[in-house]
Amino acid sequence: MDWQKYFDIENEQPLDRFVEGISNTAIFRKIAFIGDSLSSGEFESRDDNGNPGWHDYYEYSWGQYIARKNGLTAYNFSKGGMRADTYIKTFAQEKDFWDKDLACQAYVMALGVNDILNCGQEIGSTDDIAENWQDNKETFAGYYSAIIMRYKELQPRAKFFLVTMPRGIDEKRNELSGKHAQLLYSLAEYFDNCYVIDLYKYAPVYDEEFRRRYYLYGHMNASGYIFTANMVDSYIDYIIRHNPDDFRKVGFIGTNLK
Repeated sequence: MDWQKYFDIENEQPLDRFVEGISNTAIFRKIAFIGDSLSSGEFESRDDNGNPGWHDYYEYSWGQYIARKNGLTAYNFSKGGMRADTYIKTFAQEKDFWDKDLACQAYVMALGVNDILNCGQEIGSTDDIAENWQDNKETFAGYYSAIIMRYKELQPRAKFFLVTMPRGIDEKRNELSGKHAQLLYSLAEYFDNCYVIDLYKYAPVYDEEFRRRYYLYGHMNASGYIFTANMVDSYIDYIIRHNPDDFRKVGFIGTNLK
């Protein structure tokens, strides 16, 4: 066996292939998925009058699909409608998500749709980050960074995977998604142990044919969440394989061992 053919695939790009079987994501035994409805396995329904309903089915979330595939523990630190400001101000505290017993080796953060696309919040930049997370400016960058900083206090050596938003057919929203992606790359440079899962660049365009197959009204269907799980799992596997020195000591995260 030539093991280097597995790790050193010539000209490989993220999402060139989906990982079959257990992936390198499994080096993390506990992962938290921080996000909104799309991180919560949310299904959208219609009543007899055509009125929509929204329902978080966490067992259908892409984080839980990744967990079941890789035999790891996944926490859904997510809820339909979630924004970074709501998370850092009230939600995480109310749900005890700062509890040391829930500290994880890795955090996958998928926020921004409600904040930027739906609510028009100012995106901001790394200039909005203060020494104390409580003093960050009231922008998406400030709130999002505060979440990272708070979890770094809880688990200093944890790894963070920052998820960009995939492109659709609305050019105005794509433009905002592109700015969101640029911010996440700047945050990955600002903070240590941070990596970008760039669905904006590498995921397929969520066009009408994609939505016909993978959506249920305005949110994904069960197959759509499986597809997302495959993308995120394969992307994390790609990052780990291409940065082996960064992940050599993952087993010691949460301990005093070096």
